[in-house]
Amino acid sequence: MLSSVFESIRRAVPPIHREGIPFIAIAFVVALALMLLWEPLGWIGLIITLYVAFFFRDPVRVTPLFGSLVVSPADGRVTAVDRAVPPVELGLGDAALPRVSVFLSIFDVHVNRAPVGGTISRIVYRPGKFVNAELDKASEDNERNSLIIDTPQGRVGVVQIAGLIARRIVCFVDEGDEIAPGARFGLIRFGSRLDVYMPDGAAPLCAVGQRAVAGETVLADLSAQAHSQEFRTE
Repeated sequence: MLSSVFESIRRAVPPIHREGIPFIAIAFVVALALMLLWEPLGWIGLIITLYVAFFFRDPVRVTPLFGSLVVSPADGRVTAVDRAVPPVELGLGDAALPRVSVFLSIFDVHVNRAPVGGTISRIVYRPGKFVNAELDKASEDNERNSLIIDTPQGRVGVVQIAGLIARRIVCFVDEGDEIAPGARFGLIRFGSRLDVYMPDGAAPLCAVGQRAVAGETVLADLSAQAHSQEFRTE
């Protein structure tokens, strides 16, 4: 009986990413210190500790493996499905390319996942500002980390963009690494945005306002036979 209860709890509570363990430990120690000073402050500290653990959750995801699909690199809300000139450091040229942007609130899972599988041929970090990541100018002005993934269908750029609250971009991969679709490649702490730039001919399969799940929600199809979808909002 007890084993089944513990198993149910284990399945209901997602694992914590290792990047979050130091922050959770610090928050917990501070909460204990505050509890000794004044109990109400201690309870506030414990609530903050629970939030930090919640922020660094890293749930298992089920990724479709059809080779030409582009899956969301982040949990959040799709804020742009358009064409835009990619950041110069990506080396994708100065012509507008199909782009999908996903904005993460401070309540979303912040582990970033590869939108496609392939070889990481370029990683470029650029310091910058910390304006609201929902604004379009954030793609140009904000601190960001850019990756190029080479695929049989062409090069796909994915850009981690720091936001108003975010102050730390973490990247787990290196140039030359092979990465699978939906594999973890980074994390942005406390609110951010990810942009995906795709080759010409990519067909968007998502809509502005849609909720995206990292590694699972299909954003686009890179195959030449693909067609964009229409959507209804209710």
